[in-house]
Amino acid sequence: MVRPIERIERDIAVLEETIAAIAKELQTAYASYLTSLGKALQQQLILASYHLCTQGYPEKFLKLSLSKRQNLQQGIRNLGKQATEQLIALTQNEDEQPEPKEEQEDIRAGETTEAQEVEQVEEVEEVEKIEEDSVADTLFLEAVSPPALISKTLVTPNTSNPVELMKWQQYLERSTQDTLKRVSREANLLLQKAGILPKKLPEPILEAAVAVSEASAEVVPGPPNLLNLVIEIESEKQSEESTLTQIMAINLRLGEIEFADTKVSSERKQIRSIIAQLNKIGLDYQKKQRERSIAQAEAAWRASWFDD
Repeated sequence: MVRPIERIERDIAVLEETIAAIAKELQTAYASYLTSLGKALQQQLILASYHLCTQGYPEKFLKLSLSKRQNLQQGIRNLGKQATEQLIALTQNEDEQPEPKEEQEDIRAGETTEAQEVEQVEEVEEVEKIEEDSVADTLFLEAVSPPALISKTLVTPNTSNPVELMKWQQYLERSTQDTLKRVSREANLLLQKAGILPKKLPEPILEAAVAVSEASAEVVPGPPNLLNLVIEIESEKQSEESTLTQIMAINLRLGEIEFADTKVSSERKQIRSIIAQLNKIGLDYQKKQRERSIAQAEAAWRASWFDD
């Protein structure tokens, strides 16, 4: 006769096999998605830069010499290529990741950009809420919220553990968003250095505007991946006077990049479907683990109990 604890262990083993199969499918889906996203990011970054230079600040762009225009365009292309490499590397094991390349040719006049540095993924103290199209509405979110930590070791998660897989999925989503923010910032600094964007553009204000834009689910009017805002700038000559200035800046948004590319959008839908499967199986897994703990506790009680 099969004891309850043995039956539960057998059920857990079956669930772990199913979870491992789902994990493999999810890893493959993310590898494909991030590769496609990287290519789409390059295109959207170039398109956004084109709109900014030709429609946002055409006079300033026309003032640049041919060589400066070409340097600016090459710098934008370099940023897109570096971002693509970083996105692809997110799903690679440490021994599979490419060696850091030598610094590329002066995309910021001899300065090393953040995008050029080898990214070190450090442990973070808090897992922020993931965008609505990921796993924010699953019961697993509770299991991977503070004080759980995310580190670069999650590049190779335990594929039979649904909680670790959800941490890994959040790690990928967070790292993807961080890459978009970093590329946007580097592109704006590049445009600022070239004399397209205002030299005294307050970065804290720009960051705050980006945060507000990200929090809004509304479709932003105008060209995609661009931020339009009006800021008040005090006059240098008379501090009491100020003027309202309209600013346009690069702001790569994941939703807009996905919307503009059918392949990326399709692969995102596939990821959602796999996550839904993982969530369902994961709930069964948690239930069986709870049953096992109860059965083990009952057996331990009986083993240690003796009558007076």
